[in-house]
Amino acid sequence: MSPLVSRRRWPYPQSIRVRFALAVGALFLALLSAVGALAVYGIRHRIAADLAEGVHMAIVDWVSRMRPGYIPPPRPSARVRYLQLVNSRGQVVVANAAAAGKAPLSTLKPAPGDGMHDFTVCPPWDNGTCLLVTALRLEGQMPDVPLRGEPHYIYAGTVEPPALARPYLEAGFGAAALVASLMAALGTRVVVGRTLRPVQAISTKMREATANDLTMRVPAPLHNDEIAEFARASNAYLDRLEKAVNAYLRFASLASHELRSPVTALRTQLEEALMYPGDVDAHAALEHTLRSTERLEAIIDDLLAYTRVQNARPEAYQPLDLAALVKDEVAGMPREGIPIRLRVTCRPTVRGSSVQLGRVLTNLLANARRHARSHIDVTVEQVDHQAVVTVQDDGAGIAAEDRERIFDPFVRLPESLRLDPGGSGLGLAISRETCQAHGGSLTVEDCPDGARFALRLPVSEPAAERGAPA
Repeated sequence: MSPLVSRRRWPYPQSIRVRFALAVGALFLALLSAVGALAVYGIRHRIAADLAEGVHMAIVDWVSRMRPGYIPPPRPSARVRYLQLVNSRGQVVVANAAAAGKAPLSTLKPAPGDGMHDFTVCPPWDNGTCLLVTALRLEGQMPDVPLRGEPHYIYAGTVEPPALARPYLEAGFGAAALVASLMAALGTRVVVGRTLRPVQAISTKMREATANDLTMRVPAPLHNDEIAEFARASNAYLDRLEKAVNAYLRFASLASHELRSPVTALRTQLEEALMYPGDVDAHAALEHTLRSTERLEAIIDDLLAYTRVQNARPEAYQPLDLAALVKDEVAGMPREGIPIRLRVTCRPTVRGSSVQLGRVLTNLLANARRHARSHIDVTVEQVDHQAVVTVQDDGAGIAAEDRERIFDPFVRLPESLRLDPGGSGLGLAISRETCQAHGGSLTVEDCPDGARFALRLPVSEPAAERGAPA
């Protein structure tokens, strides 16, 4: 294959891969970002809660050791670095060694009844380090407070850990989400690319299939999945396409051959009349010309009928009483000639075109009359879910090897040529196409004498009560 063809066929699966990769990557990024945000919030909340619990316990321990007139020294812990007791004027009364000589940790003064109040401050004396601070108000009127009169405030603080002070958690989870999303996108691109590789091969083969080479088939994967089903469906379509194109080419070739004969005869007769006007009987020449024209017209009409049957629309069919249609066609045959014996065992209803099915019955009856010696038997019955019409003559019959060939367009056996030299050879082909278009079939069956044609159509409604033989 040329590089130009390769460049033309490559963007289709590539765009699919890119779209799927971007979609999966974006979906992973959104989901992991949401999960990461929840995880960061949970971790931060847990750390802050653990630190606050330690600070609260340090305050409770200090307060529990206080007595009226006695303030015990504060006892900092691993979690609590600073402890201060501040009066209402903002003066540090007592502090541990780390907080001694420093300004109050905060100027925030809880209101009466607030309990412990947690907040974050960044005092200027701690080199920009922020503290998690808890404040507790001690009322001066309480009996157990060490200092009566004015309210005092206990401040306990601990250094804010890096996990809370810096966006390390956000950066870590964000980087992990980004890397995971990129990996998911790349993995999706690879997987979709490998998945679409058979589709790419199928599309390439489908483009290579042309009217000049209908034997091309797409490669079918060994596994059984949707792509394998698509490949099998494509090959089935190519099979039908090959059969249809070959049938149309053969039909066109045969049609041109059949049309050439009457056209050539007509041209010869006209040229002879023009070249030898004194030697040619004008009336006889016109009669020969008329017969050639009639044959040409009959062939054209049969060709149009054959094309209409192949392009028929089943949705336009109507429910038909098949027995009544057969009776009408038998009654419409000329009374002189071979008699027709009709036997109707039921009245099946089928869906179809009365004009097309009537033409089939007319062809079968006319064909039987040409070959019959003494009589023709026609029966209408129902077998399972099929209506069956048989037309049997007592003529010479049809050889087993010719029973399928006679349904090909323009095929005529020697006996048919002898009995009807002006026929087009399309009658049985049109009849079979019509039956198949109606979901049925037309075949030649074995019989002791003559030929027996069997027309089968699916029944659309339950058959009516049996009637007496006609």
